[in-house]
Amino acid sequence: MQGRTALVTGAASGIGLAIAEAFHRAGAGLVLLDRDPSVAEPAERLGGTAHVVDLADRDAILALGRLDADVLVNVAGVQHVAPVEDFPPEKFALILALMLEAPFLLSRAVLPGMYERGWGRLIHVSSAHGLRASPYKSAYVSAKHGLEGLSKVLALEAGPKGVTSNTICPAYVRTPLVEKQIADQARTHGIGEDEVIEKIMLTQPAIKRLIEPSEVAAAALWLCDDAASFQNGSALVLDGGWSAR
Repeated sequence: MQGRTALVTGAASGIGLAIAEAFHRAGAGLVLLDRDPSVAEPAERLGGTAHVVDLADRDAILALGRLDADVLVNVAGVQHVAPVEDFPPEKFALILALMLEAPFLLSRAVLPGMYERGWGRLIHVSSAHGLRASPYKSAYVSAKHGLEGLSKVLALEAGPKGVTSNTICPAYVRTPLVEKQIADQARTHGIGEDEVIEKIMLTQPAIKRLIEPSEVAAAALWLCDDAASFQNGSALVLDGGWSAR
């Protein structure tokens, strides 16, 4: 990754931070985006540039203009758990804006530079929920399924120009987002938080553990390797066997 620049969203913590750290160790320059001002700390520590921006705000993304990066990693996401009849419409719209429209807008912003250089990697951190559904997650599942489709369209358009587009589909990753989901699921299902991981999160994967952010980061880094140059329009599934059912 020497001489390459990676733009990573949701980089203040969790998967985004782990990916930023992995790309830094591989020699890449970094542009880190997050709505949390604390993203400035890892950007400074890793020698990168930080942009504090709400990626659910279309105008805020458009204001960034053209973005020059060799790699775009779309990570930023949120979750809300509720039955469809109780799901707030404004929350549904926010999740789609952040997790589907923002990857579209950011891809649109980086593609011209990638095309000029004849090389680029679009990496979208999707989810096992991009391939499978779960109750009470209508917005999240819709956004991730949409992201899978967007990535395939990008793969077809960009592949002939030296740019690949792929998704990474992990099961539950040990992140602050998942920790919040544990509390939400406990409330929704009326069970203790200590039961949520065993009785809800780990019922589908054959491997009974959460994934570490570093494992997702390793997959993202591999997608930038020359060995992955023919990997395009695909989903790199890290779900412990969930989708094998």
